[in-house]
Parts: sequence; C-alpha cells; structure tokens
Amino acid sequence: MTDPVRYDREGDVALITVANPPVNALGHAVRQGLVAAIERFEADDARIAVILGEGRLFIGGADISEFGKPPADPWLPDVVNRIEAATKPVVAAIHGAALGGGLEVALGCHYRVALPGTKLGLPEVTLGILPGAGGTQRTPRLTGLPKALEMITSGTPVDPKTAQEIGLIDRVGEGDARSAGLAYARDLLEQGAERRPVGAMPKPAADADAVAATEATLQKTAKGLVSPFHAMKAVVAASEMEIDAGLAEERRLFNELMETPQREGLIHAFFLERKVSQLPEIDGVAPRELSKVGVIGGGTMGAGIATAALLAGLTVTLIERDDEAAAKARGTIEKNLAGAVKRGKLAEAERDTILSDAFATSTDYSALSDADLAIEAVFESMEVKKEVFGQLDAVMKPGAVLATNTSYLDIDEIAGSTSRPADVIGLHFFSPAHVMKLLEVVVADKTANDVTATAFALAKKLRKIAVRAGVCDGFIGNRILSHYRGAADRMVLEGASPYQVDSALRDFGFAMGPYAVADLAGLDIGFMTRQRKEATRDPRDVVPTWADELYHMGRLGQKTGRGYYIYEGGARTGEPDPEVEALVAQAREAAGVTPRSFTDGEIQRRYMAAMVNEGARVVGEGIAQRPLDVDAVKLFGYGFPRYRGGPMKWADMTGLAGLLDDIRAWEKDDPYFWAPAPLLEQLVSDNTNFDSLNGWER
Repeated sequence: MTDPVRYDREGDVALITVANPPVNALGHAVRQGLVAAIERFEADDARIAVILGEGRLFIGGADISEFGKPPADPWLPDVVNRIEAATKPVVAAIHGAALGGGLEVALGCHYRVALPGTKLGLPEVTLGILPGAGGTQRTPRLTGLPKALEMITSGTPVDPKTAQEIGLIDRVGEGDARSAGLAYARDLLEQGAERRPVGAMPKPAADADAVAATEATLQKTAKGLVSPFHAMKAVVAASEMEIDAGLAEERRLFNELMETPQREGLIHAFFLERKVSQLPEIDGVAPRELSKVGVIGGGTMGAGIATAALLAGLTVTLIERDDEAAAKARGTIEKNLAGAVKRGKLAEAERDTILSDAFATSTDYSALSDADLAIEAVFESMEVKKEVFGQLDAVMKPGAVLATNTSYLDIDEIAGSTSRPADVIGLHFFSPAHVMKLLEVVVADKTANDVTATAFALAKKLRKIAVRAGVCDGFIGNRILSHYRGAADRMVLEGASPYQVDSALRDFGFAMGPYAVADLAGLDIGFMTRQRKEATRDPRDVVPTWADELYHMGRLGQKTGRGYYIYEGGARTGEPDPEVEALVAQAREAAGVTPRSFTDGEIQRRYMAAMVNEGARVVGEGIAQRPLDVDAVKLFGYGFPRYRGGPMKWADMTGLAGLLDDIRAWEKDDPYFWAPAPLLEQLVSDNTNFDSLNGWER
C-alpha cells in the first residue's frame, strides 16, 4: 500500500504531501503520517516545511465514515496541535479545496498560501456538528469575531481573495500547489520569518452586536437546527478564553452534537446524496450522446426544463402548438435566464449567446430530427401524451431517447404506443424545474440500460439529484404523497383544523404544511387527480369534499388569492379562512363524524407513520430499490427536513417497533388505510431496520 503521506526535500524546504485519493480525507493513516512527517521535519536540517495535497485538492476534510466510532490516536485535534507546535515554520499550500478538517490542518500551520479557485470553509454545521479540531478557536484569531461567526455558522466557503482580505490566508499563489508553496516558503526564509502559531495570537475582540446579529440570522435561516447555535457558542468562546480552554469548550460542544439525532440524520443525507446514483444496472454502461435536447410544451414546467438544459450548456429546441404559444414560452425562458443573471449564476453575455445560438422554438416536430433526447411536458392526459409520442416516434433519429415528464401516468403504456419502447423513459421534474434539485428517473419494463444511464448523465449535467423509480401511479414521490396527504385529510375530517395540521408539521421541520402546499401548487391539481382516480377509488377511502367545494368556488390557492388560506394583495403567506372551517364542518356532519381534538404530536406521528408505511410498500414492491431512494425523493423534492435524514431514516431513529404498534392500533378503526406494510412487519420481526437494506459501502 502506498504511503498516504510523503516526505521530500527541496533544498532547505521539506515537502509533506498528502496523497490519499480521491479527496485526501484525514483518515487514520493520514493523521499518523502527518505527525510522523512533522517529527521527521523537526529532526532533520530542513528550515521550513510545506504541507500540500496531491491530486485535485489540498485536504477534503475528516473521514466521515469514522464518525460515531471511538477516535483512533492520533485524532485530528492532536494532529493540528502537533503541526502548530512544530519547532520550525510550517506553510500550508492549498489548492482545490480546504474544507472542514482540511482547513483546520491549514490553520494549524504557521502560514497559508492558496491558489485561485480554491474553496476554503468550515461546513461542519451542514452535517449537524461543528469544527472540532480548533476551527472555531483559530479562525476568529485570524479574521475577527464577525467574519468567523458568518463563516462557521453558515458553513459557506470563501474564495482566496476574500480569505486574504479577512486574514484567513496570507497570500494568493500562482502555478501549482508545489511551486506556490515553495515560492512562499523561500520568501519567508529570505525574510527571516519565524514560527507564527495561530493559537498563540491574541483573543479576538468581543463583539456583542455581531453575536446578536448572528443569532437573529440563525433564528430565520436555521430554525429547528442545533449545530449552528452550538457553533456560534464555540466561536464566542474564542473571545472569552485562552486557546487551551477554548479548545476544550469547542470539544465539549462538539461532543454534545455528536449525540444528537440531527447529526445522524444529516450524515445520512450526506451519504445518500452520493449513493443514490449508484445502480448495478448502469454500472459500466456508457450513456448515449447528449448535446441536443427537444422540449415539447412551453408552459411552466416545459420552460423550466428548457431553462435547466440551457444553463447546463445543452442546445434546446422547444416545440409549441402555434407561434403565439412559442413566443410566450420564449418570454418565460428569457425571464428565467434573467433571474440567473441577477443571482450571479450567469453573465449577461452568456445569456445573450444562449438565446441566440443555443435556443430555438418551432411548431414543427421535424425540428427535432437531430435531437439526442426529447422531453414532453404537455397536459397530464394519456391521450395527449400518446399523440405527442407518436409524432416523436415518426421524426426522431434512431437511438434518440424519448422521455415523458408525467407525474402519475403509466409509462409502460406510453412506451407501448411507440415502435421503440426501449428508448422510452420517464423524467419527472419538479417545479420550478430549473431550480428544484430532484429528478425522478422512471424506468419502464422495456427501457434499455443505456437509456437509464443517459438519464442519470443528464441529471448530472443539470446538477440534479436523480433517483431511480419504477412504474406505478405517482412513482415514488407522488404515490407516497397521496398517502400521507390522505392521513392529513382523515385527521381534518375527524376534528383537526387544516391550519393546526400545517402548524404542527412546520414545527416538525417542514417549510410548509400540506394545505399551504396545496394552495401553492393550485387546488385544481388535487381536484383533477381525484377525478382521475374516481373510477377506481375504493369506497372506504376518504374524499376531502371540502377541497372539491373550494375548487368549484374558484378558490384555487395563491394564483386566485384564495384557497385554504386568504392571500391579500398577492401575499405569499396566507391567513386562515373561516369559510374553509365551515366547509369542513359540513363535511363532518355529512359523514356523521363527531369531531375530536388532536395534539400536535399526534398529528406529526400519524402523518409520518403514513409516509413511512407507504414508503415501506414502495420499497417492498421494488418501485424504489432502497429505502435511501425514498429518503432522497422526499428530501430533494418534497421539503422533508434534511436534519431528520428522510422519512425512512426518521423511522429507524424513532423505532420501527413502536411505529408498527401505533399503525396496528389505528388499523382497528380504519383497516383500509392503516394496514401495515409487509416490509415494515418483516423488519420488526427480524429486529432490523430500513438502513440495513441500503447496501452502504462507505
């Protein structure tokens, strides 16, 4: 096995190179190697040392797979302290990224040089922890309290220019890391520079205003999260304590966070984001050519898909029914791109080039004859979609991928209407498609593996999280949604108010409750879904007749100013509507229901139990291949609170046996809705959990 830390000499300069691909993570062997290298440096006649990383970055950070395990000596805080205690100067030569533990290693060095394009940051709060190897104590000694609070509580990295301005690094270098590190080390020798331990620098000045401003920001941006507030306390401790006491306080707060469910949930979310695209069926399968894309339909969804493709550097032709509709679609896309310019995601010149060279509209399907992929985003009707696919089948070249953006419909039936079912796949985008991260890749019975690989390659180009789903009504996300929304409607019929349900679920961590979400999406969508299912609906199901009444009254949500809530003057946040309560009361009376009260905890428990139970069915039936796929869909497409890890991870942390007991108790009164999923029963019987089915290889 190659040594993950090399020691070389270049004249008076010792070069300590971390070589632990792919990201130079600070695993046990690397930590041992760094300590050994510092000891060797002290023992020989080198006058200064440079620590650098091999490959595409400096040091990516701690080895997260070690989290939750007993630390193996030397652990990272000791390594950083040992570097800082070196008897001769040590320089960090940083390129690519120094994030988390990587930056803490650099802070343990006496001088820092970073190459242009490098990211420097302490993102630990996004994993439910805080920098635990001195980051909260050394950073403010360099930057001052306000900048350290901003960096560490948000986890947002800075670029080298900014890092130099705030004092985090000393120089922006040129060339590669080795040459930049050597140049800086030789300059320091020429200047007679001595050791400059960051931990020996004066405490940062206390700043009550900065602390108050940070706390106010976190109350808005980090509601429900623990780690940013703990990180704030640790940074503030740097202004109150000398380095040893500050490091001890940092470690105390770090250890508290290591015991929280939020840390476990956020680590799970971190891993699944990388695992979700790893599928045996496309392992080693080359995707098809993908540079020219056709989009059929220029409404909100189609325009969003086209925008996402254009921003990813693809050439797009959008098909509409007539010139007027095509012009309207172009206007929407121009507005979307203008928004990207305003947010700094796109330069004006790039936008102009995209609109002139990479985007076209047409009313003739033959304009897609050389497209590599076509995505239809037309009205949610099987007849309409079959008509579109018939035209695509007739004009598109052999080997082109034909994709549907349907939210519910049977993709096997759509594929069967073409002469090339192996080329057909579902690409279920979420609105707005150029913003939302989730892409459900719905694989039909005859979809070729290289078509699936192409869909995942497209998602990567679009910077989206792709999740494989099988064919059923609603696939993964909307199928489960219909079930937990059904639980909410049952609770409303039994006595809870829609507004209490929304409030309880916001307290759980959702940005919005289901009734506010319905207003945002449009109550017409729910009505049409219920109409579509009317012919096959089980008579034991609960139909929210009050929602149908709102639809018939023209109260469609935010777009009409009134739905479940009242939106005065175009407001995005609504006020409760007493008339909705009256409609619900009428529905209870018609159903012969005597209303009862619900606690917020009971609302949360039933809502989540319904979500998990249907998630277990989806996994058990193979619609989702793993529980982590369900978690990914809910995290990235449905606003599930990231710090809870996803519904299946939440269930594991909450306890499957207790959840099953509750479901069985509710089943006695409502056996149709609350029948336990066989997979959930099996896992409880086997005394195991959903995570055991994820096949982690960390």
